[in-house]
Amino acid sequence: MSRHDDRIAEFSDLRRFLSPDQAAAAPISLPEDGALLRMYPAHLQPRAGSLRSDLLDVDSHWHFHDMHQLIYAFEGALEIESETGRHLVPRQLAAWIPAGALHRVGLHQIRSGSVFFTTDMIPAPGDRIRTVLVAPLMREMMREAFRWPLQGPDSPLRTSFLATMAGLCAEWIEREADLFMPTCRDARLRRALEFTEGKLEAKLAEVCREAGLSERSFRRRLKLETGLTWEACRQRSRLLRAIALLGETDAPIIDIALSCGFESQSSFAKAFRTAMGETPTEYRFGATKG
Repeated sequence: MSRHDDRIAEFSDLRRFLSPDQAAAAPISLPEDGALLRMYPAHLQPRAGSLRSDLLDVDSHWHFHDMHQLIYAFEGALEIESETGRHLVPRQLAAWIPAGALHRVGLHQIRSGSVFFTTDMIPAPGDRIRTVLVAPLMREMMREAFRWPLQGPDSPLRTSFLATMAGLCAEWIEREADLFMPTCRDARLRRALEFTEGKLEAKLAEVCREAGLSERSFRRRLKLETGLTWEACRQRSRLLRAIALLGETDAPIIDIALSCGFESQSSFAKAFRTAMGETPTEYRFGATKG
């Protein structure tokens, strides 16, 4: 944490840091200015607990926590930005944010909530943000965890339940959804990926013209910066668009597949299952039921 700004935000300042529209909020628009956001005042011993964040309209400042965070989207989609890229977390998925991981969050009229764990509860939390697949057990335990808000009273049941949940997190965070979109330092690469997101049927030649790079140079630079091929980036952009349409519309799956640039419903289903661990039909059913 020493590489971050050493300003401290106490729990009482949570709303100020996560609500930039408020006059008291200090603008923290650059990652290097991110502040530690304590979930408890410094004089209190942190303990695991939950925090609901329903129907907020917030683009938070850059910050990091002194506790691990598991945030779940019951309805709508939230977006989490890290120093290396963007994580879209659609409904019925969750994000794992380990303590010390610098980030900012977009919450816009969605139903979501978080469970926070102390750093000693999870032996191998990793050091990066992840979008994780949600098994039925995780979903139900997230719902139940809201019985015990961070500032709520202690009880043996609270301690036992959240300790069990922390133990399961070690397994849950390994089931990762392949939805991360990297950020590029090179403006030409950023322009190319933005063009790809806006035109999912684009051909590589069009993208290279937009970037002002030869195909060979574009491929080499993109792989060097992101570790991904252009085809992989395009596939993720297509899946992200499709996930939004599955959750927000009643359009037939074949229409969604074709509108997002997939050649057929079967190719879409295969790519979707690889990334999400279930078929588009199963995801839509779960999103609607949830």
